[in-house]
Amino acid sequence: MGSRKETVIQFGEGGFLRGFVDYFFQKLKDQGMFDGSVVIVQPIERGMCEVLKQQNCEYNLFLRGIDDGKVVDEHTHIDIISRCVNPYVENEAYLALAENPDFRFIVSNTTEAGIQFVEDNRFEDTPAKSFPGKLTQLLYKRFKLGLKGFIILSCELIDHNGEELEKCCLQYADLWKLGEDFKTWLTKENDFCSTLVDRIVTGFPRDEHDALCKRIGEQDNMMDTAEIFHLWVIQGDHENELPLQKAGFHVVWTDNVDPYKKRKVRILNGAHTSMVLAARLYGLETVGECLKDEKVSTLLKKCIFEEIIPTIGDTEDNRQFGAAVLERFSNPFIKHLLLSIALNSVSKFKARVLPTILEYKEAKGTYPQGLTFSLAALIAFYRTDEANDDEAIMAFMKDAPVADILAKEEYWGQDLSGLLPLIQEYYDLIEEKGMAAAYDAVLAR
Repeated sequence: MGSRKETVIQFGEGGFLRGFVDYFFQKLKDQGMFDGSVVIVQPIERGMCEVLKQQNCEYNLFLRGIDDGKVVDEHTHIDIISRCVNPYVENEAYLALAENPDFRFIVSNTTEAGIQFVEDNRFEDTPAKSFPGKLTQLLYKRFKLGLKGFIILSCELIDHNGEELEKCCLQYADLWKLGEDFKTWLTKENDFCSTLVDRIVTGFPRDEHDALCKRIGEQDNMMDTAEIFHLWVIQGDHENELPLQKAGFHVVWTDNVDPYKKRKVRILNGAHTSMVLAARLYGLETVGECLKDEKVSTLLKKCIFEEIIPTIGDTEDNRQFGAAVLERFSNPFIKHLLLSIALNSVSKFKARVLPTILEYKEAKGTYPQGLTFSLAALIAFYRTDEANDDEAIMAFMKDAPVADILAKEEYWGQDLSGLLPLIQEYYDLIEEKGMAAAYDAVLAR
């Protein structure tokens, strides 16, 4: 293990990167297409690097799900990580990473809150508290040594993550007065790639840990689990240095991540958000149960294939993505609770479902029945004690008339009173006849 040269710096040791990016590097190595290794940098003061170190930075990953109608259960032993560095206790070792010319890639997933400019970080801090601050310290040392820059693959779940990270680093360069030459090197010699990541990583398998340890014949306290599906859309093209497509992965090199982001938000997230509240009122508990129930799954398919996809583009690609979403939702290894998806449904509905409703109306002159019904279900759900959102939103939604809720521009970004006749009809049906009858009525239309 020690003999392979270190080529990747990875900010983050959580389940997602270990179940996504490290898996790709491992498989590239196993296929003889990558001769490097990964050094993990712990991005926050409290992390899991110590536990990883106790296991020689090795762990086991289980990928499970349904692929092309068949159940897949794949085990991979991951040994691509050479070491972990905690900059909070070994800052010199962290900055020394800049000295190694073999390092070519930086990957990160420091949560949505990780990419932000925090003004009280100082260049002298050991280390800077924010992730972009730490990265700027490393890049500046690299620049002073006259070495090549990096290909930086940002995996945080924010729009234009690579561009936002670069912007933060440039703000630190200004704040710390690191000079115009450094800023030029930062933008010219480094490629901050925005990326879109898509894989449900279920993390440490608490309930099955003992059984899985028995299966592999070893104790593993950093075990990780994820679904089999994956998609990585990367702005830029570095396939020659990182042959992910050649290795058979669903990786897209592109000059624009936005259409892929839109597809994921509208189809995957939109399907989740439009399905869960009605299904919960109907008495179901998990996404898996929804896919087994005839009423719920029929309406879900109607929403995806007759309402969402025709709105964003009825292409073979989008239909395949829609079919993959159904397989992912019916994954028997994932127990995805409806109530956990139901969190903050008002803002989720505005971002994921409402744009499709409005674009469908503009294109076809009528509102899409299934997605419109899901808004009535949202209102009915917020009347119950299971709603979980901002206090003020919950208080308003619990008692306000349907007309007032639809007219609330601060929730929806506009006045939705045009939807009132249809929403009121569905809402009354749910309240008076129950959810089963409401499903039947929508499906009969």
